[in-house]
Amino acid sequence: MNMHYGIYGGQYVPETLTGALRELAQTYLEAKDDPAFRAELDDLLKHYVGRESPLYYAKRLSEHLGGSRIYLKREDLNHTGAHKINNTMGQALLARRMGKKRLIAETGAGMHGVATATVAALFGMECEIFMGSVDVARQAPNVDRMHALGAKVRSITEGGATLKDAMNAALREWASCSDYTFYLIGTAAGPYPYPMLVKDFQSVIGKETRRQCLEMCGRLPDEVVACVGGGSNAIGMFAGFEDTPQVRRVGVEAGGMGIATGQHAASINGGKVGILHGMKAYFLQDANGQMLDTYSVSAGLDYPGVGPEHCLLADEKLATYEVANDDEAVAAFDTLCRFEGIIPALESSHALAYAIREAPKHDRDHIIVVNLSGRGDKDMDNIKQYKEKHGQAL
Repeated sequence: MNMHYGIYGGQYVPETLTGALRELAQTYLEAKDDPAFRAELDDLLKHYVGRESPLYYAKRLSEHLGGSRIYLKREDLNHTGAHKINNTMGQALLARRMGKKRLIAETGAGMHGVATATVAALFGMECEIFMGSVDVARQAPNVDRMHALGAKVRSITEGGATLKDAMNAALREWASCSDYTFYLIGTAAGPYPYPMLVKDFQSVIGKETRRQCLEMCGRLPDEVVACVGGGSNAIGMFAGFEDTPQVRRVGVEAGGMGIATGQHAASINGGKVGILHGMKAYFLQDANGQMLDTYSVSAGLDYPGVGPEHCLLADEKLATYEVANDDEAVAAFDTLCRFEGIIPALESSHALAYAIREAPKHDRDHIIVVNLSGRGDKDMDNIKQYKEKHGQAL
């Protein structure tokens, strides 16, 4: 299996990790062809996670906006409240197959941390989650959930104290104890084979969406839309439409305060090629190649890079990468709450912002599917603080 996506991807890691990565790749490729592994994963996704997740026609929102019909892929209804558990369940089964007794993971918004703590409890494994101290403060409900599930949360204060720094710390930890510890990466990034296996575990999103849209609408959608930080929920959605170029695949990055301000987390739209966290990809860097601190109202998108396959898709114009700013994401959050009674995660609200912006440009025959990657319970205090700071009504 090729570990590169064009010039992107690869395995830029210290020698101490090459053996662990080789073992992981071999185990995954064997498990992928093992009917018993697939059957157990499918059973857990159905009976524990609650798949398949619904495809929901947002009728009131669509009528309010005029134009396109907007459908929501309801990953927020999965157990733990986001798409993350699709991947953590698969990787936890790999960890058990490899005889690992301990899981570690990085997290930003906390949903991957919660999903990792959940599968660790389910399989009786030790669990430690690395989380930037900034995110520990702004995602306190998820920190409490991780503790309740038996995980230890290590608050990282170095650098910008967000997702990048949590991943740095997790990689260092893994290098010191990979013989008994499994590093469960949460996004379609990092060294090979992580981008490949995360995509495969998340591809259930796109495969279900494709079939559900054919059943509900009699045809495929015109656009599928997902937020992009590292890019796991987007690459999972995109995977269902790789052979249908007529379906426009749209990733939406975090524009923060605006690309021109430098206060954003839009790696494809505002970055350049570099190497970090074991891979070559687009990263936000200064003129000397040093990684920049990022900014987004959304903790889960507050990362200076993006997965390698997204970089290739952008270069080859096989997918389009747009930007939504903080104010657009918060407005989209409010709009979905008021018109559909659904509280979206701030990450997902960036994808919604694009759909809200785009829908009025089309007629009723145009179908947009938004991957509602997570629910927004975790973001309520963050939304309140944002509105108070900007003088908006609560």
